[in-house]
Amino acid sequence: MRYDKPGRRKPAPYTAEVFREVKRRLALGDYQHEIAADLGWNQGRISEVKNGKLGADPNQPGLF
Repeated sequence: MRYDKPGRRKPAPYTAEVFREVKRRLALGDYQHEIAADLGWNQGRISEVKNGKLGADPNQPGLF
């Protein structure tokens, strides 16, 4: 998929900071589809972060 088309924004990078933000928003009760839309990701990526399959940081305590 090309994100350089007019009207499309670039998706958020997969960084530790973004993963922490996703986990924070999930802990606050935000819906996965809303977080995904805000980041330009699909909902599956948010689910992977939630379940520890993506963005797992052994030094960060789990929120779930």
